[in-house]
Amino acid sequence: MSSNKVDLIIRNVTAVLPEGKQATNVICHDGKIVAITDTLNSYTSNTVLDGTNKHLLPGVIDSQVHFREPGLEHKETISTGTKAAILGGVTSIIEMPNTTPPTTNEAALKQKLNIAAESAWSNFAFYAGASAENTHLLPDLEKLPGCAGIKVFMGSSFGSLLVDDTTVLTNILKSCQRRIAIHAEDEARLRERKHIAESSSDVYSHPEWRDVKSALNATQKVVTIAKETGAKLHLLHISSADEMDYLRQQKSLLNNQQITVETLPQYLHFHAPNCYIQRGSRVQMNPPIRERYHQYAIWDAIHDGTVDVMATDHAPHTLEEKARIYPNSPSGMPGTQTLLPVMLNMVNQNKISLEKLVDLICEGPCRVLGIENKGNIAEGFDADLVLVDMAKVHTFDDADMASQCRWTPYHGDRVTGFPIATILAGKIVMKNGNVVGEPSGKALSFL
Repeated sequence: MSSNKVDLIIRNVTAVLPEGKQATNVICHDGKIVAITDTLNSYTSNTVLDGTNKHLLPGVIDSQVHFREPGLEHKETISTGTKAAILGGVTSIIEMPNTTPPTTNEAALKQKLNIAAESAWSNFAFYAGASAENTHLLPDLEKLPGCAGIKVFMGSSFGSLLVDDTTVLTNILKSCQRRIAIHAEDEARLRERKHIAESSSDVYSHPEWRDVKSALNATQKVVTIAKETGAKLHLLHISSADEMDYLRQQKSLLNNQQITVETLPQYLHFHAPNCYIQRGSRVQMNPPIRERYHQYAIWDAIHDGTVDVMATDHAPHTLEEKARIYPNSPSGMPGTQTLLPVMLNMVNQNKISLEKLVDLICEGPCRVLGIENKGNIAEGFDADLVLVDMAKVHTFDDADMASQCRWTPYHGDRVTGFPIATILAGKIVMKNGNVVGEPSGKALSFL
């Protein structure tokens, strides 16, 4: 570049840097952050964002989404899901393998990468799914470009992606070098207890059917196997006090990053039984939203460092599907567009600091999964950023959702703190609630 002319200047902003908040100017060029400076010196740009009274965060990374393409495009597509992402300040997503067909081989992974290269508004990567049939493929699959790693469903899945056999699970953990993402629910216990849901026909029995013991049993089982095999685990959507207590202890014993832990904003915003009474199957998900004391325990685990990452488990279904009589109503809800504002509201409520939030939803996914050049506002890093107004009040409405399913479990809820501009590779892709330009997402790179 010439010494002065740059692609983007974000001026007079409070940036959340690795060392903390700082009033500064951030200069972007050729997709990178090239300077963080108190004075603009002689930098000029045709594109200037005024950050007065605003905060600049690294672009959010939603490291667990289900975008349903290919196979279930009536619920979500990669295009609609990534558009929802950038409207919410999310600049990168990592998508799960339970599509149709499942992402269990190189051809299926490449199909998703090709769709995303044409239609994704945010950056992207995809998990490959482990099954009893493809264990021999995993060492090569996990190394492919655009692959975030291997995902194992120990419960709550279908077909070949369900891995509930100990021998198969052990073989999968032995075969992978990268971190393995785990959905830990005890499938045998879920089957034994399904009568609870079927006899009730009411969604408030969901956390009773899929009880804490079903989650804890599976978590303990996979951690035990990981200690035997040396596998690195990323335990997804941890929902209970019991699991957090166990994982805190195990992380302390292992004294390293062999085990990392994710939780979700839904578990912090909603609690049983109120959420089921008020919102019905809109808040039905697996593992379930539980009673308030579990919520308090999740907060404790966030503040003491047991939790490494927060993601959404964005898993949309149509409202018609959700309206089926429980338990025939499907589990899952959209969330990528609402992740950041829901959590900024909690910053304003003094439940979490802005710096801690950035650690969970920006830096954390990069640390855990080895994502290159994202998650920090620092010179040389990719210029994926989100400008937020911590004073902006917003009421969520189904009609504002870009997701193909067009609804949100937060409909009617008011938050304070909202993203007002999303920047991808130094270009503004969302401003004041409007998408700008054309889809320009790129595949994430991994260390």
